[in-house]
Formats: sequence, structure tokens, C-alpha cells
Amino acid sequence: MTANTRSNSPRERGTFARVATVVLAVVYPFVVYLGLTRWTIRGVCAVLVVLAMLLAISRARGLSWAAVRTALVPLLPTVLAATIAGVTAQGWVLLAVPVFINLGLLGTFAATLRGGKTPMIERFARLQEPELSPPKAAHCRQVTWSWVGFFAANAAFSAALAIAAPFEWWAAWCGGLAYLCIGVMIGVEMIVRRWRFGGSARPELPVTR
Repeated sequence: MTANTRSNSPRERGTFARVATVVLAVVYPFVVYLGLTRWTIRGVCAVLVVLAMLLAISRARGLSWAAVRTALVPLLPTVLAATIAGVTAQGWVLLAVPVFINLGLLGTFAATLRGGKTPMIERFARLQEPELSPPKAAHCRQVTWSWVGFFAANAAFSAALAIAAPFEWWAAWCGGLAYLCIGVMIGVEMIVRRWRFGGSARPELPVTR
């Protein structure tokens, strides 16, 4: 019984749900592509809404109301877009979800760069090194700005693909190439940080709840 209690703890369920959210974001373009090319618009919208709601329930179980709201926010673009597309039968609405996700991440990271706030990357860095030196803190601010720029560029490029490019290009970029760019950015940041500060470099990933 004790083992079952541990395996079903809110913390472990929350970790699983966050991983599942990332997986949903990764596979979303492929689900949309397959759905709009092989199913009906309303069919794929129903699948997306069901997946998002199941994930929302798994994230909300055993959490406080504040944690529930935090868990639901990342799923809202998918649910709203799928609902609108299903009601209006306009599949192009589904292509806007990556744009809104990137704009949301842009706003989240940019908000931490205001005066009196701790930059997002610095928050991640302090989980590994609570006492950051001023040069390292400044580096974290610079890296946070670079992620703001990336999310802005990714939102604009995803929108351009959704509007003017072949459907396959949108699916390839939003479902794979954009994540490859994220990996490249993390790798470059590790190299720069190791060059500037020495020692072992571990990436501060731009992951939000």
C-alpha cells in the first residue's frame, strides 16, 4: 500500500503530466497534419479536445486550485483552437496553436526581465547553483533575452508557414525542425557558458509548467 501511495503521489503525477504536455506539444503538428489530410476537420478537433482534457484531468488530480490553473493554461490554445475549428469547420485555425504557444512563452520569459524580477534562466540556474556570481547572473539575463528573441522569431515564422507555405512545411517545422533549433540553442549556450566560466556546463532548459 505504501508503494502504491508513493507511486501515485501528486508530485509524481504532476511530473508525468508535465512530460505528457511536452509530448502533446511535439506530436500536435503531426496529429493535425494526419487529421486534416485523412480525417474530417471535426474528427481531428474532437480527438485534440479529448486528449487535452484527459491531460488536464491528470494534471489537476490532487493539486491545489492555483496549481490546477497553472496546469490548465498550457492546454488552452489547443482546446480553444480545436473548439473554434470544430464549430466553424475551418481547419486553418489549428495551425495557429504553435504561434500562440510561442507568444505565451515569449510573454512569460519577457515578464521576468522587468526591473525587480529574476530572469527565467537565472531561476533555472539557481536550482543548480543557489549562489550565482554577478557575471553568471548577467549571463543568465542575456540568455533569457536570447530565448525571448527565439520565441518571437519562431512565432513569426510559424505564422508565415501557416499562411503562405505548403501544409507539409508547417508540419515539418512545427513538429521537428523548431525543436532541433531549440537543441542547437541549448548546445551553443552550454559551449559559451563553459568558455566564459569554465567547469562542467549543464543546460538551463526553457521549460515552464
